[in-house]
Amino acid sequence: MEEVSGRRAILTLNEGSSSLKFGLYAAGPGAVETLAEGAVETGPGHDARFDRIEAALGAARPEAIGHRIVHGGPDLFEPVLIDAGVIARLEAATDFAPLHGPAALALIRAATARYPGLPQIACFDTGFHARLPDVAAVLPIPRALRSDGIRRYGFHGLSCQSIVHQLGDALPDRLIIAHLGSGASVTAVRGGRSVDTSMGLTPSGGVVMATRAGDLDPGVLLYLMRVRGMDAGTLEALIDGQSGMLGISGRSGDLRRLHAAGDADAALAIAIFCRSVAKQIAAMMAVLGGAELIVFTGGIGEHDAAVRDAICADLAWAGPVATRVLPSREGEQIARDVAAALARAGDH
Repeated sequence: MEEVSGRRAILTLNEGSSSLKFGLYAAGPGAVETLAEGAVETGPGHDARFDRIEAALGAARPEAIGHRIVHGGPDLFEPVLIDAGVIARLEAATDFAPLHGPAALALIRAATARYPGLPQIACFDTGFHARLPDVAAVLPIPRALRSDGIRRYGFHGLSCQSIVHQLGDALPDRLIIAHLGSGASVTAVRGGRSVDTSMGLTPSGGVVMATRAGDLDPGVLLYLMRVRGMDAGTLEALIDGQSGMLGISGRSGDLRRLHAAGDADAALAIAIFCRSVAKQIAAMMAVLGGAELIVFTGGIGEHDAAVRDAICADLAWAGPVATRVLPSREGEQIARDVAAALARAGDH
């Protein structure tokens, strides 16, 4: 693709638990045009996945690559051109996101091998929350531990940024974004900036999720360590992969399967999820002093009307609050961030 009015063809890569979402966008100052979007399953090796991506793109070829990075640790928040120094910092940050960090690094290395010489930019899910006020960012642990980077980071930031961008001139001063997918979070936005969010140090916290426990009495973990002899790896597998709606139902973390099941445990899992989200939205109303708009996004937020209705029913006490359903356009946001980062870097 030839450069048009300062726009570049940017390939975005967003790896999830079951698929690698990709997009090709013509992005430049003030505009992003979607050229192609899709997903490939995570099973095949990187070469096979890039073969399928290129088949979907046809003759188009990227001029830069943008990666969604879940956690950049205590130092990386803004989109940054990836070099050896950034790779080293991302490796150090894998302690904060052991499920996501190594996979992202492997994808970066594979993309570098596939597209040698192309600029690659890391775009961080924590970036939108980088300037949380202390009352939200500081965790109630000994002050000395803050130097280790232990704080509330918040996630789904690229999704939140895409919602703010979509609202444009209709952006209210007090906005709550409920990003509901297999991972789920609720964010309070004042004047376009994140002021509080449900996830904390890692993407494991906050609301009940598909397979993640969300916020949990730390005494439960201490009990499991003391009585069951569980170590860190076993606890991590438990709270991230065996809990949430899967753990409650004993069946699945997928709401579509739970709706279809129709048994008491499945119904309870759905009810606990909906109540968990409603409680977090109510907490964000306290942070903002009310809300003018609640936006539902993410796979569940966009497509599960029954869940949205149940959440809103729990919030009826708050009086009329406008709600909207908007798509999470993380790919477009990554492309927008890549274009800005290239411009800052002098387009090298």
